[in-house]
Amino acid sequence: MGFGQNNMILKTDNGRRVLLKADYTWEYIDTEKPLANKSCDLPEGFVEPELNQKIQAQLKKGRATIDDVKQKVAKDNNCDVSEVILMSFTEQKVKAVYHFCANGIKVTYKRTGYSIIKGTKLF
Repeated sequence: MGFGQNNMILKTDNGRRVLLKADYTWEYIDTEKPLANKSCDLPEGFVEPELNQKIQAQLKKGRATIDDVKQKVAKDNNCDVSEVILMSFTEQKVKAVYHFCANGIKVTYKRTGYSIIKGTKLF
């Protein structure tokens, strides 16, 4: 008695589904899940929000102003500084979180003191 492979769908030990084709080949049915939509859809005529000029003046001596952050974002995302758009922010003297649109992709950067790092989700 033989086992025929006639377009059957089976589940592997790790939970992925496999299609067994009639020509004795196979392929995964469940592909990798796509990442969340990271493209930024800015409305026509979007204007960047205004930052607190007192805080920006204090950050100037440590090279952590919004212009310095935009230069870092442009360098990290291989684009021009003019293509980096500030969408939203929360800013204090000690720390800040900036949300940018760079090359059509949403990116988040954090500032702690004068240090600027790319914001990542740990959990």
